[in-house]
Amino acid sequence: MQTHGTESYYVVGEGLLTESVGGRTLAVAAAAPPFRFSRMGPRGQALGEANRKKIAQAMTAGGGGTGAIPAGYTYLGQFVDHDLTFDRTQVTLGQHVSPADLLQARSPALDLDSLYGAGPGDPESAKFFSDDRHLKLGKTAAIDPDPAFEGHDLPRGAGTTQKAKRRAIIPDPRNDENLAVAQTHLAMARFHNRIVDTLPVSVPAGQRFAKARELAVKHYQWMLRHDYLPRICEPRILDDVFTNGRKAFERNATPTDVPTMPIEFSVAAFRLGHSMVRRDYNWNKRFPGTAGALFFLFDFSGTSGSLGGFPRLPSNWIADFRRLYDFVGEAGKANLAAPGGVNHAMRIDTSLTNPLRFLPKGSFGGNASDEGTIVANLAFRNLARARMVRLATGQGMVAFLKDRGVNMRALTKAQIRTGKNGADLDGLTASQRDGLANNTPLWFYALREAELNDGRMRGAGGRILAETFHRAMEGSSHSIVRDTAFRPTFGPDANTFRMVDLLLFAFEGKKKLLAPLGG
Repeated sequence: MQTHGTESYYVVGEGLLTESVGGRTLAVAAAAPPFRFSRMGPRGQALGEANRKKIAQAMTAGGGGTGAIPAGYTYLGQFVDHDLTFDRTQVTLGQHVSPADLLQARSPALDLDSLYGAGPGDPESAKFFSDDRHLKLGKTAAIDPDPAFEGHDLPRGAGTTQKAKRRAIIPDPRNDENLAVAQTHLAMARFHNRIVDTLPVSVPAGQRFAKARELAVKHYQWMLRHDYLPRICEPRILDDVFTNGRKAFERNATPTDVPTMPIEFSVAAFRLGHSMVRRDYNWNKRFPGTAGALFFLFDFSGTSGSLGGFPRLPSNWIADFRRLYDFVGEAGKANLAAPGGVNHAMRIDTSLTNPLRFLPKGSFGGNASDEGTIVANLAFRNLARARMVRLATGQGMVAFLKDRGVNMRALTKAQIRTGKNGADLDGLTASQRDGLANNTPLWFYALREAELNDGRMRGAGGRILAETFHRAMEGSSHSIVRDTAFRPTFGPDANTFRMVDLLLFAFEGKKKLLAPLGG
């Protein structure tokens, strides 16, 4: 699970399902069980390859509309995805992991494991920490006229080769595959460190990391439940699941049992973020307007790119968080208005921005020969994974959920074919369009549902999303689902904690930290 190039899915009750890209199949270590996926609904029948190629090309032709969600949430979602699928045993010494911890480490939770690894007490995870409680932060590289800034890059510098030195010293290298998610990871690390530094003196030294982590995780979960999820998913679905419980996914599980990850969520519903990606960003003072092209966000990373040839992130590419989140409209901070306006994510729909038609090889573990081919098309890769695991179709998932007592209305064939200002399917033959309308890939179906709901997940996609997040929070070692008395203390009041509040706390509410380059 460390790259997006080749993936394996250990589905409980079915065994290991593997993907091969370019003739290379991911090898799975025999010493530990693979990450545990499950199947929520029925198996499905995939469309033919020719049809999938045409659908992918239609989805990545460009177009679609800008939505109302600030663009930072796109990459918060990517950070969350990596947190849910983080394999903690990748960064631990096997002999230090008990069987119970091994199982938990290979199961989804929202515990910020992708930030902490196995904690400062673990021999292999100690490298992520500056001491027994603080996470390491990195320093940017000066580039005229901008000086080097402490604490605004991920920590780097290990190894002997230039490539190794550029590699981020973090538990999950996927969080350095584009600059926006890397800066999100950095913000989370600063959030943890600020909690450590503001703990009461009454907390003993040996307990300060554990207490800070508990507070960080619970505030993080609160922010996801009350800020992030209502933006991407129909609130009434969230309220139903978080109030009345799950009807389809692990509905009889003991709350503290180890969760699994439904492939319907991982391979389809939560890939909604791909449709939110913009082709360019009003990034900071040095790259305003449309100068922050998506290509640069890959290039100025240590996994997909080479940091533009620098050993560390050059200072002129530090994120201006005022341009990624709305501090004025949501937190009332007039002094934190974004020059040039806040970037808004693309609407959640069946249309992906054109640069995702051909990903850089570093982002999916491919070869140079893969670039510019259908193998590098993000939509095609998503559809190929669905075929590999025989994922349920949209129609099959709706029928399954209805059978479990979930009240929803299926999309009509006309809605699937036409949508609402999303992917244009005119390039498909009549028989291909009929095939799509009768056996719709679940990912496409969930995006079409959102497209017809002003860019917010509903129906089958919304239900999969809500139930999976509920179970992941419930089964985490720290859980706001189990601890119903928890209320946030780092926001404006006891019921409010949004991503802007997390950033304000992490960066001490200072413009010079949220936007070091000014502007």
